[in-house]
Amino acid sequence: MIRTLRAAVTATLATALLAVAFIPSAKAGSVGQDSLWEQVDAVQQTGTVGVLAEVIGPRGSAYAASGQADTATGALVRAVDEFRIGSATKTFVATVVLQLAAERRLSLDDTVAHWLPGVVSGNGNDGSKITIRELLQHTSGLYNYANDFPELASSAAFEADRYTTYTPGQLVAIAMRHKPDFAPGTNWEYSDTNYILAGMIIEKATGHTWQQEVSDRIIRPLGLQHTVAPATNPSIPGTHLHGYSDFGSGPAIDVTSANMTYAGSSGAMISTTADLIRFHQALLGGRLLPAAELAEMETTVPAHEFDSLWPGARYGLGLMWLPLSCGGGIYSHGGDVPGYTTLDGITPDGRHAAVVEATGDGGTASLATQHAMVALVDQQMCSAEPKE
Repeated sequence: MIRTLRAAVTATLATALLAVAFIPSAKAGSVGQDSLWEQVDAVQQTGTVGVLAEVIGPRGSAYAASGQADTATGALVRAVDEFRIGSATKTFVATVVLQLAAERRLSLDDTVAHWLPGVVSGNGNDGSKITIRELLQHTSGLYNYANDFPELASSAAFEADRYTTYTPGQLVAIAMRHKPDFAPGTNWEYSDTNYILAGMIIEKATGHTWQQEVSDRIIRPLGLQHTVAPATNPSIPGTHLHGYSDFGSGPAIDVTSANMTYAGSSGAMISTTADLIRFHQALLGGRLLPAAELAEMETTVPAHEFDSLWPGARYGLGLMWLPLSCGGGIYSHGGDVPGYTTLDGITPDGRHAAVVEATGDGGTASLATQHAMVALVDQQMCSAEPKE
């Protein structure tokens, strides 16, 4: 579950579950001139409730926070606060799939139908013509079920269904009501359906849920003590940021407590800035994948959907490659779910990373918030060292 700036303009939650990516900062000429605290304040002043950012560079680290973690109690944002990471979940899921490929328990060239016979069918959809690689790279052509999910279209609908349990099969079935957007392998288009299917394949190949495999293979080995792959539990377990959304109109409501099966393996996870940085450093540092599989993950195709917003943006297997205003680029996979927006970036060597989280979404503030977030990441990633 992630969204584009274009989706923020429409202010509808159905389209708000598309893709977050990265735009070179408008302040490219003044990279590093604003402190991290000033940049976090700039994000918070766009109308968010709370903002948290952490940066690690070759010469040290820094973090900054602004606003409230909980409007009911007045508690302030803390560096250790947990939050929902939305589609940053996809990088964890892709890593597990690639580990299984390295173990020869599956092949990236296997078809969806090989593992999930009959699941992708009808209305021109054919799982025998879609590979696992195409799922992970969003080149499958499958319709994004999140675009047709009225349960998240308004505050009233959210309140009615926030504790409903959805099975992966139900989510895929929503997509199967629609014809494919294009023939597999002929184009690129972001679709949460792809990663719901990837989670289903993990379970079929291992006998365990995607949550258990992510926990056993990534969360526990790396000691990510504040990262959770939830099933139906609607709570965030540790000290955390509350999320707020107005769903495009009306007063914002607290959306923190929710059964995240509606996002599943496309966007249900919980983490912290520190844990996300540790995960990405381990991933790009070769601690989670053999060299061949990491190279597969980093092999990108043009993300045409973002051409008008992010010239040069490319998508690999659960990772985006995004240009910086100062030259070069970073790997990233931001994301959001109602109430939470996450943006991250890390250099290919893993030595310089930034994560920023903002709570509260909806209305015109969303566009300004995301611009401020990408400015923060761009400036921090272009700076020689973190600057509090």
